[in-house]
Amino acid sequence: MRRRTVTAGNLEELLQATAPAQASEQAVAAPAPAAPPRREDHGLRTEFEFELPRGYVDDEGTVHRHGTMRLATARDELRPQIDLRVKENPAYLSVVLLSQVITQLGSITDVHAGVVERMYATDVAFLQDFYRRINSEGHTRAAVTCPHCEGGFEVDLSGGRLGES
Repeated sequence: MRRRTVTAGNLEELLQATAPAQASEQAVAAPAPAAPPRREDHGLRTEFEFELPRGYVDDEGTVHRHGTMRLATARDELRPQIDLRVKENPAYLSVVLLSQVITQLGSITDVHAGVVERMYATDVAFLQDFYRRINSEGHTRAAVTCPHCEGGFEVDLSGGRLGES
């Protein structure tokens, strides 16, 4: 058996090369119409909406405040560690990581490191905290008990605005 060293850069190439020949022959023979991938609902929420405190200003001057962040995968957390920008400057890790998990920011669907770099520091700090909260528990709600009446209820820790938690 032959061993290969796999990095994030050549992982996709390796997966395509080792895919069953039958699947690639079918793709060549009759290209199927592009259908959206089927998502199974297992009761697991994987995307969370947020609102930036200041907002990202694009090249045209449009302010984008509302966005969506998905849960991080192990691959999302590993990929930045082999990024040369992160190796040169470890503080860049959060920029790369956030750019991978933010799925939409206003009308922008291609959120890349350049977009996160140009965000205000307040917004980046907000997103780092938001990332930590949704990936630690999978939601931003916490069960609490009133110290006076001992009644139980849930509190949304995300708050509506910066400073509200």
